[in-house]
Amino acid sequence: MRLNDLDERIVHALAEDARRSYADIGQLVGLSAPAVKRRVDRLRATGAITGFTVRVDPAALGWETEGFIEIYCRRNTSPESIKRGLERYPEIASASTVTGDADAIVQVFAADMRHFERVLERIAGEPFVERTKSVLVLSPLMRRFSSGSPA
Repeated sequence: MRLNDLDERIVHALAEDARRSYADIGQLVGLSAPAVKRRVDRLRATGAITGFTVRVDPAALGWETEGFIEIYCRRNTSPESIKRGLERYPEIASASTVTGDADAIVQVFAADMRHFERVLERIAGEPFVERTKSVLVLSPLMRRFSSGSPA
């Protein structure tokens, strides 16, 4: 489902602050609070909005180290096999199949360097993994949690 401009503006406002009131969003987009609620309900029903959540600074939870691990898989490894193999790692924030030489890339948060190294070793030991390549984040420069124009 492709969102129209008004729905995109509503989604953007919710992505900035999911606790924002329908009245506040209505003022931003030029609708009444009930009209915004009806649109949000429709967006949820159609699956355009999949849920509401809270964003927490990983450091507040003790995750001081961030890195990315490229995974190079053995021949004929399906994306579902990769997903099943990675689901049990609470340190993995996201995992995606990718183009290029690697088959997948995962974003990892760890308590410290040693913790990151242990996670890397465990992932490298998965039966579907041929090899890995990792990079550590020095300073996150920008994180976006929504898309679309705020205007």
